[in-house]
Amino acid sequence: MSQLEGAMATIVSVFYKYAGKEGNQQTLSNVELKDLIKNELSKYLGNPKDQGSVDAIMKKLDDNKDGQVDFNEYLVLIGAITMLSNAMKDQKKK
Repeated sequence: MSQLEGAMATIVSVFYKYAGKEGNQQTLSNVELKDLIKNELSKYLGNPKDQGSVDAIMKKLDDNKDGQVDFNEYLVLIGAITMLSNAMKDQKKK
């Protein structure tokens, strides 16, 4: 498996590691999203201590307004963080 294929597999497995703990195994609830951010993305998004910050992220991600984050909506978050990481790397070079 290539490095990129491994990264893609990790993105998928992390989603399903957190999805479904509270019900639907195809989506992340607010609590599941908070756990994912705290455990997997704290370097980029900090540790969401208050529910309000998670609610704000959920509201921005929940494109279909069903109160859950599905895999496609999760990929928007991962893509945005990846682009931000790349931009930060470019700024460090300057």
